[in-house]
Amino acid sequence: MRTPGIGTERESSLHRSLKIRYAGPEGQTEKPVGDYVCDAVSGSGEIIEVQTGSFGPLKRKIQALALQGPVRIIHPVIVHKTIELREKNGGTVSLRKSPRRGSEWDLFKALLYAPLLPLTCGLTIELVMVDVLEKRVQDGCGSWRRKGVSIADRELSAFLRAMPLSGKGDYRAFVPFPAGKEFTTRSLAEKARIRLNLAGKTLYVLTKLGVVERVRKAGNAWVYQMESQDPADWRSG
Repeated sequence: MRTPGIGTERESSLHRSLKIRYAGPEGQTEKPVGDYVCDAVSGSGEIIEVQTGSFGPLKRKIQALALQGPVRIIHPVIVHKTIELREKNGGTVSLRKSPRRGSEWDLFKALLYAPLLPLTCGLTIELVMVDVLEKRVQDGCGSWRRKGVSIADRELSAFLRAMPLSGKGDYRAFVPFPAGKEFTTRSLAEKARIRLNLAGKTLYVLTKLGVVERVRKAGNAWVYQMESQDPADWRSG
């Protein structure tokens, strides 16, 4: 029995736009591959999965798909978001820009519960920096945090750039310190200009991947440094 992919009746316009874009004119969307249905298969035969949230639920699926051929996970990062709020009957209430800006560091939130996923042979994770229009409706059915407002859809407004990650060297780019230089979670947060919590998630994943290592403790803080590059590094990074 095949396990279906994301239900197309529930997918956002953003998700649909990206899977069509990466399928290309010669590819197919919602394509059965082995026991799964993947978002797309490109004209060159690459298996495409678009994942907007955590990679945790994808672990088993990606490992199975990677046995069938090269896999590319497309992970959109929302750089700028415009929020359109409408009444239940369709009338526009407001249109505003969200103050929050996404960055490539958001990848480590998604990898937190699947830190070893990038080690999968034949897998590329591609960060896609985008602007979106988020459509919300005052229907009383949404999250209490949004006071009952539901998110009806997310539409792609602009495709800004892509950042493919496939080898260990690509993940070393997230360590803004030279080899041998010791640093802490706090110094990474300051150097990268990210929140301390996100810096902690980043170092957790990079440690699991063998990109950085814990070398000692300074008080209650772990001290890290980049691991030396070995010719036998995974994926020839």
